[in-house]
Amino acid sequence: MTRRLAAVLLLCGLSACGQRGIVPKQAAIGDSADQVMSKMQTSIADNDVRVLDLLADTARVYQARQVADLETVQVIFYDKSGNKTSTVTSKTGSYAIRDKSLDLRGNVVAVTPSGKILHTEHLVYDRIANQVRSDVPFSFTAPEGNGSGKSFESDPDFKNIITVRPKGGMKGKGFVLPGQDDPKSAAANASTKGIPAKTDQKKAAPR
Repeated sequence: MTRRLAAVLLLCGLSACGQRGIVPKQAAIGDSADQVMSKMQTSIADNDVRVLDLLADTARVYQARQVADLETVQVIFYDKSGNKTSTVTSKTGSYAIRDKSLDLRGNVVAVTPSGKILHTEHLVYDRIANQVRSDVPFSFTAPEGNGSGKSFESDPDFKNIITVRPKGGMKGKGFVLPGQDDPKSAAANASTKGIPAKTDQKKAAPR
């Protein structure tokens, strides 16, 4: 078996080729990579439910490290009903083939269907924790307002977000990031600013 065929089989076996497949329209052996693939495309599913689509103009596969280095990356996230929840693009990225996690770098932009946009230079998708996070400054724009922060953690739908040093706001909602429209998210943001989250508590009637 040639190194080229082995690398292709490795990706197919570990990155959900059964869903949409890795599609190497052009292939050539790189100087250090086991395989260089053009127009790579694959999907990740959980219990037969599509979680995301991953596309890259170029993928360099390193068999020993179980990693694919990506260029011009696009990631599309879906909810359990199959609806698109966000689209993330970046200049480069790394795809951990074994645990299906992503590390995106360079002009990372996340967009939701409602028109909210987040910008950062580094974004990590942790498949095992089902979490998206950034350890560098970010900014966002939305129809309701805009803002920024030092770093954040979120679910892939951008609905439950914890931020560090948030700035800015959105009309009528305080500090809200793309997709963050529920009370739990607002409570999480309040806690990062040292402001106690408001909760509805009923006092017990005296006996």
